[in-house]
Amino acid sequence: MTWTVSSRTLQKKDLWTQESLYALGNGYIGVRGNFEETYGSGLKEIRGTYLNAFHDVIDIPYGEKQYGFPSTQQKMVNVIDAQTIKLYFGEEREAFSISDGEILDYKRSLHLDQGYSSRKIHWRSPRGKEVNMYFERLVSFAHRELFTIFLRVEPVNFQGLVTIESTVNGDVYNYVNPDDPRVGAGHAKSLNVVKAEVNQQRGMVLCETKTSDLQVGCLTEHEIHPSSSRMEISSDEHSVSFTYECFLKQGEGMELVKKNIYVDTLRHGNDLLQAANEKMDTFKHLSFSDIKDAQIRYMEAFWKRSDVEIEGDSSLQEGIRFNLFHLLQAAGRDPYSNVGAKGLSGEGYEGHYFWDTEIYIVPVFLMTNPELAKQLLIYRYSILDDARNRARELGHKKGALYPWRTISGTECSSFFPAGTAQYHISADIAYSYIQYFHATKDIPFMIDYGAEVLFETARLWTDVGHYRNDGRFAIEDVTGPDEYTCIVNNNYYTNVMAKHNLYWASMIYHELKKWNQKAFDRLAGKLQLDDQEAEDWKNAADHMYLPYDEERDINPQDDTFLDKAIWDFAGTPEDHYPLLLHYHPLTLYRYQVCKQADTVLAHFLLEDEVKPETMKHSFDYYEKITTHDSSLSTCIFSIMAARLGDMDKAYRYFIETARLDLDNTKGNTKDGLHMANMGGTWMAIVFGFAGLRIKEDGLYLSPKIPEGWSRYSFHVQYQNSNMKITVTNDELKIELIEGSEVTLKLYGERYTIKRQTPFARSIKETV
Repeated sequence: MTWTVSSRTLQKKDLWTQESLYALGNGYIGVRGNFEETYGSGLKEIRGTYLNAFHDVIDIPYGEKQYGFPSTQQKMVNVIDAQTIKLYFGEEREAFSISDGEILDYKRSLHLDQGYSSRKIHWRSPRGKEVNMYFERLVSFAHRELFTIFLRVEPVNFQGLVTIESTVNGDVYNYVNPDDPRVGAGHAKSLNVVKAEVNQQRGMVLCETKTSDLQVGCLTEHEIHPSSSRMEISSDEHSVSFTYECFLKQGEGMELVKKNIYVDTLRHGNDLLQAANEKMDTFKHLSFSDIKDAQIRYMEAFWKRSDVEIEGDSSLQEGIRFNLFHLLQAAGRDPYSNVGAKGLSGEGYEGHYFWDTEIYIVPVFLMTNPELAKQLLIYRYSILDDARNRARELGHKKGALYPWRTISGTECSSFFPAGTAQYHISADIAYSYIQYFHATKDIPFMIDYGAEVLFETARLWTDVGHYRNDGRFAIEDVTGPDEYTCIVNNNYYTNVMAKHNLYWASMIYHELKKWNQKAFDRLAGKLQLDDQEAEDWKNAADHMYLPYDEERDINPQDDTFLDKAIWDFAGTPEDHYPLLLHYHPLTLYRYQVCKQADTVLAHFLLEDEVKPETMKHSFDYYEKITTHDSSLSTCIFSIMAARLGDMDKAYRYFIETARLDLDNTKGNTKDGLHMANMGGTWMAIVFGFAGLRIKEDGLYLSPKIPEGWSRYSFHVQYQNSNMKITVTNDELKIELIEGSEVTLKLYGERYTIKRQTPFARSIKETV
């Protein structure tokens, strides 16, 4: 069943990983896949509930702090725990736990098509009582603030008292691991309980962060069946508890629905109690079935425009749907939030937003759900002032330097060589705005948001770069995507992306005058822009220095990369990967060794900047020296291998991306899912195997099919038209499902796709 991810294992080594795999979210709330009853004695867990963008501020310790180093960073906070529901059986109160008694049957499932998870357990207590328990939970897409749990309990071989204790606990901690730079930093306790109170049948816990002064509240209410169950509600200084007791006969059932409303001061103002009660009143009439039905309808609409079908490998089919589902759960939908490196599934990288969003995740939504892509870009606009301030802090008179890692907009990276020095993030964000415009032709969006971002990021490059004696425009002392090579001159990726940024800023400057003269005048006045500055952008783009080695016919990663010795890969033990955990950064910087795709990534994003032969030579060269220690890497090599016609290699790289989290390939899925890699899996299919490109003059396709597959299909949303593209061993078929006709280039030839006239042609003619 490729629509359901299931597990029957309860082995200790798998539980932390499954907490991430079975996490649920809706872009606002994220809840790890913990057990309601906890694991019991002797088994630890990373119990977590997160609100996108909800954070505390912690100090960054330095031995030698220099000017411009950030003093503090934001950190995603583990907020109020509403997952806990404990079960007791008989007058002697035997507690259900996987650590005690015997599990006679167990199955856990994540229902990708319907947007919820379930657990079914047949348990025998130490005293021989057998019970069937069934849990369902969902974080609602239809109702942003709602996380709900359904429980049914049925005694199998006894009759007696069944007790359910449901709690809401504000005394929670973040997970930290000081030995792993990819996990938590700082202290674990970021949240203080302000109050825990009961009002009639509702319980509210209100907490406040230690430093950022943000507040979060969780309001909980239950529905119980049979309604004759005895109820008791109590509170202490940090939690609210609900206790329900019922005498059940063998085969009878007891059902509980737990509704939890989360609110915070970023979205809901200062009176969180009132906001939460108003939301609960809205949902009060909804049964669990009503909530679940709305979830199913939402997921049906999502899959209708987003599903990728693969015939020939069910494990890969499961992998791509799993990845798309979690991307949907992670994507922020308001100006405060974006997509963290681990989404809302774990605490890796402190919940920070990186360049990952624009390069690996926005493309997925851009071509399937453009409104979500737009929201992610609006977030970047919302922190533009912070990016301007960061540029000034680093000595630039003009422009915007986006933070390498952030939540609320300020720089959170304390290691500047592989953080702040990655200036390319500003060009990455600009690239994403340009791609959005190509795919949507959304002129109002460019007027309101995109133009200003493009202008300010272009200003950064004219300020940081300079003209050399030979007339070429150079950018020095930056770091590209490859974090094993830092602080270099003329990183090819940075320079070519900056060139693209500069060119399109100049283009949009002139287009804006045509679209809306008043808007142009207003923005030009605000930014003190003139025609000469726009011309300066174009000149810098026209004269951008792009490193090229004539002898090898490759683009060097930077000015000195090819002068370094090549890393001793043969002499590096397997257990010394990833290298960043075993070698000092300076050791890595001295060698030709790449953590991830850098120049190869540039060739994918801007393929028209280089000849196909150079692209191939660069791919072959960098492939030999890239470790793929970053999860962002293999998908790019897959895309480029397909672009160069090596489908066997493309498929091998793709295999490494598709089930990276499901198979815990990197060994750290417990810290959260690898969101960018999930986007990269989709990209490897659509941009790799299908050869999709979004360019100024339209959509390009050049589909191929991997050996062993009999068919694959995917959806493309392009300029308000929705197409389904199907590739088999014999035929390419394009169906225009909705919208007006689309003109595209297929294998270099232009075709027009029309409604009710499916386009088909033989794939063998071109492969």
